[in-house]
Amino acid sequence: MRVFFTGGSGKAGRHVAPYLAERGHQVTNADLVPLGNSAVADLRVDLTDAGETYSALAGLATFEELDLPSKPSYDAVVHFAAIPAILRESDTATYATNVLSTFNVLEAATRLGVRKIVFASSETTYGICFAQGERRPLYVPVDEDHPTVPEDAYAMSISGEVTARSFQARTGADVYGLRINNVIEPHEYEVFNVANADRSVAATSQQIQDRFYQGVELRREMVRDETFYAIAKARTLLGFAPRHSWRDVLADPGAASS
Repeated sequence: MRVFFTGGSGKAGRHVAPYLAERGHQVTNADLVPLGNSAVADLRVDLTDAGETYSALAGLATFEELDLPSKPSYDAVVHFAAIPAILRESDTATYATNVLSTFNVLEAATRLGVRKIVFASSETTYGICFAQGERRPLYVPVDEDHPTVPEDAYAMSISGEVTARSFQARTGADVYGLRINNVIEPHEYEVFNVANADRSVAATSQQIQDRFYQGVELRREMVRDETFYAIAKARTLLGFAPRHSWRDVLADPGAASS
């Protein structure tokens, strides 16, 4: 398929656009910033400009297409371009940019006869993530039937579902909205040591250091029975709290000599 992909240089798009290209699709990345992937054609487009959006969707994607007897049309549009959260730009800029770009892409795509459109919505449209103060869902697990009452500028702007539904009703095109949760890339994954708070041997921390770790840097003083694999990060970020110890069951042979 010939795919017009908006926001292919963004956090999610830079993984999805090459993924589509690797599977044999011809992908044009319509973005203000080039992706720089040899398998994806970069096209700088300001999607808030209706004329630019129409021109890009109606135009060529690569020099190779000049050799074709006629200009090919796009088979599908994937719309991921957006200001991706609040507090990146002003609320008015966030709302205006996201709403107008979504309208322009849907308008141009349907006017030009594209029959498959996928657009990125967001979990924020349920009105929970970026609301002022605490908001709780009406029920869990939250499904697609849960009411959507966005309160912040990003959630209001990204939930172009009403606009998309209107274009679908007008044209009969297949339009799919994906309420994407938070996008976490591999370099953002968290790693935690998970262990009991104490060691599985009776020797004290000092005795083990003296016997096995002479010359090894000691970052801080360790308590008598503390594990040598620090679990402070898991305690702080995850609330990890080990509840069981072999010392609860067996007598500590080192306790009498301490």
